[in-house]
Amino acid sequence: MAGRKGGDRKKAVTRSVKAGLQFPVGRIGRYLKKGRYAQRVGSGAPVYLAAVLEYLAAEVLELAGNAAKDNKKTRIIPRHLLLAVRNDQELGRLLAGVTIAHGGVIPNINSRAAAQEVPRRGREGGQVAQEEDLHQVPQEEGRRQGVEFPIA
Repeated sequence: MAGRKGGDRKKAVTRSVKAGLQFPVGRIGRYLKKGRYAQRVGSGAPVYLAAVLEYLAAEVLELAGNAAKDNKKTRIIPRHLLLAVRNDQELGRLLAGVTIAHGGVIPNINSRAAAQEVPRRGREGGQVAQEEDLHQVPQEEGRRQGVEFPIA
């Protein structure tokens, strides 16, 4: 009895199913071996790494889904991913050096800048100051544009 004779074959069970994971354990194991991170890779390493990656993905997607719902959207866009990651303390530290393409920036209003009153100009008191006026830096007394003083 060297082999089987046409009987019913047992369906193959993947390591992902055995571990109860959605991420592909076999593929991650292949990448670990192919990447030459170490001479040898233990059998539990790809399972553990797949579990960690799946947990991180689920965490980010949950927070991004909440951000999308807050913005009354049903589709997660890169902006929602950025808001989710940067507003979470632990994920923000983990992904501090990561740039999310098309994510934009975190809205931040400097409290000192918000406390300063914007000067109003124009005929009527209700007109808003021009954009250039907001960014002008006051010059020091005695210094005029185009005039240089000798350095002693």
